[in-house]
This record gives sequence, C-alpha cells and structure tokens, in this order.
Amino acid sequence: MTLAEVEAVARAAHGGQTDKAGRPYAEHLQAVAEGVRARAGDEEQIAAAWLHDAVEDDALSARWLEEAALSRRTKDIVLAVTKRAGEPPEAYAARILATPGALLVKEADLAHNADPARLAVLDEATRTRLTEKYAGMRALLGLVGD
Repeated sequence: MTLAEVEAVARAAHGGQTDKAGRPYAEHLQAVAEGVRARAGDEEQIAAAWLHDAVEDDALSARWLEEAALSRRTKDIVLAVTKRAGEPPEAYAARILATPGALLVKEADLAHNADPARLAVLDEATRTRLTEKYAGMRALLGLVGD
C-alpha cells in the first residue's frame, strides 16, 4: 500500500470518531504521522503512525492488519504500539522498545497527546490524569527530558 492509501484507509476506519476534546480523530492520526516525518521517520514508520490506533480502537482488525499489503516492519510497529487489555505499562513500554522503529512512532503519539493546547480544552481532572499518564510513559520509554 502507498502512504496515500494507508492514510485513506486510516481516515475511513476512524471516520465518525472524535478525540477527548471532540475533534475528528483523523486530526490526531495526521499529527502523529507528521510528527514521525518531522523526526526523520521513514515511510514504514509514517504508515504505522497512520494506523497506530486502528487495532487498539477496533477500527481495523488484527486480521486486516496481518493481511494488508504492508511491510512486516510496519505491521510490527502497529502491533507494538497497540495497548492490550490489562497490560501493565512496563510491559507495553518494553514491547515498544524491543520493536525496531516503534519508539519514534510512540514518541510522536505522546507528543501530540501531551500538547498543552490539546490538553487545555479538557477538564482539570482529565488534564491532570492524562498529563501524569503521558509523563509516566515517556519515563518508561527513556524519553524524559527530550
């Protein structure tokens, strides 16, 4: 699949979804893809950025991902950044760190999620909870101070 095709699939799969602030979810996907590109990520990582929440959010199935015309590396990155029910954050971070290319995608995801402008529209309790959650994950991934 080309990057344009991956983007189209991701936008369609998340169509109608909104983020916690009520914005179209595709805006988050685009921001993460752009964040990966800005961090000198390659096309496989950019494709994974577009798809990074697809399996986790049940927008696309794991079977779809496995059968998609994508590189093994792109699939592995998507699976690495897909949270699993009941999984401790330490195990999630370890999987990301063990998967070549996944850290850059997760870094771009966390950067957009923790964007102060994006968090500012949330209520204080949610903003505080998410800020702590994202900081904790950055620490587990060794991204503190970046």
